Amino acid sequence: MRRGAASDTVEGGDAALVGRIAAGDGTALETLYGRHAQRLHGYLFRLLGDWMTAEEVLQDTLLAVWRSAGSYQGRSSVSTWLFGISRRCAYYRLRGTQPPVPAEFPDRRDPCRTPDEVAIDAVGGTDVADAVGRLPLHHREVVILAFVSGLPHAEIAEVLGIPVGTVKSRLHHARSALCRILTETEVAP
Repeated sequence: MRRGAASDTVEGGDAALVGRIAAGDGTALETLYGRHAQRLHGYLFRLLGDWMTAEEVLQDTLLAVWRSAGSYQGRSSVSTWLFGISRRCAYYRLRGTQPPVPAEFPDRRDPCRTPDEVAIDAVGGTDVADAVGRLPLHHREVVILAFVSGLPHAEIAEVLGIPVGTVKSRLHHARSALCRILTETEVAP
């Protein structure tokens, strides 16, 4: 997320890291991984519904970053560029198959939890998490990127390759669907 001068410094540092990666600096890749791995893994886990598959796709993402760092032109933030690569790697993995709907989250604590997720868990987040998992993929993606990964609408649009208005529309429809799913869950015995 780009918030204030401190984030701009980190983002500028990230761009410099990408330049070093393009020059073959493996340490720069490790540093970039350290800065972004949790958010990317959280996004991939929620998108793919499987912890280990998310780990594998994160590794595929890092390999793609290593190979394509020279093509980074700075037209977007590094984090947006990384989310876009992660998304493409995930879809490559899913190509020809129906994306899995996560039945439940793993027993171990998720290191990618945000304050929003902690709050959701405190009020019975399993129903909410299950409802998000039941959304169609195009709605689940915008919900995860907006509310879990905390990306602004413009960056979500960039990651997904769609207009900002479409992001807003999908979020609106996703919220309506979540309300419907959660209402059905409350009514069901």
